[in-house]
Amino acid sequence: MPHLNKAPRVGKGTAFGTFGELLQGVLPENDLDFLVTFPVARYTRSLFTPDPTRSEVTVYPPHKTKAQRLTVALLQSLGLPAGGMLVIDSEIPEGKGMASSSADLVAAARALCDSYGLAVPVLALQRCMQQVEPSDGVMYNGVVAFYHRKVELCEYLGSLPPVTVVSADEGGAVDTLQFNRIPKPFAAAEKDEYARLLARMGRAVREHDLATIGQVATRSAHLNQKLHPKRTLADMTRLAERIDALGVAVAHSGTCVGILLSPQHPRHAWQLQTACAAVQELAGNVAVHSSHDFTKTGW
Repeated sequence: MPHLNKAPRVGKGTAFGTFGELLQGVLPENDLDFLVTFPVARYTRSLFTPDPTRSEVTVYPPHKTKAQRLTVALLQSLGLPAGGMLVIDSEIPEGKGMASSSADLVAAARALCDSYGLAVPVLALQRCMQQVEPSDGVMYNGVVAFYHRKVELCEYLGSLPPVTVVSADEGGAVDTLQFNRIPKPFAAAEKDEYARLLARMGRAVREHDLATIGQVATRSAHLNQKLHPKRTLADMTRLAERIDALGVAVAHSGTCVGILLSPQHPRHAWQLQTACAAVQELAGNVAVHSSHDFTKTGW
């Protein structure tokens, strides 16, 4: 058992979700699947109450079994007592490609470690997450390139300037485990393009170059059409061009398509109003998301 800094208590944990990905594909080196995270201000919050007198972890809501499995695995890996109560409270919609499951897992791990006064061991967390499902890199405090099938960090890229997303949900839900079993039908030339896009995205994030981020995200969305097509993507792309938006982004393995706007654009208010009205008419629903601000929340 690790040295504990304090007596166990009710622990708290929080994790952000994502709006799909800024980029997702396959790299030519060893056919590695990767994604670039797009953190947004939608959160999962969790509480963990340790109970050394019990030999199991119970979870509420009961269907959050992935978070329960992660908690059990992490307790075992850290040599901590096996019992406790885990409560998950999430504002991230499930099955939409917004990293709801990954956020549940990370928030649960943070609550567990907080209850025992421990720092979250990232590598141990990733090993435990590997046992549950492919996962986004939402355990990192910034935008990262991440090997989601392996649950391993590829590269830390940095943080984003503020971005607004006007989103349409095309409906339904996608099972992450099933989706990641689908063979990726990308040719060698496309894998080479993904490598170039990742290099461009890395530079753009480090330089806060929103124009290039939007261009790369748009290209990734269209490349993904052969794997998981979005019926509104062409219309959303034309709308983005018409209002001088940064571009579009998608939940590559989910159901959402979004138009990317910069709040620094001189006509941002008009862009936002126009996009919301047009997306509502196009898809029958609209939601607005903001990129997660790491500078204000102590992440």
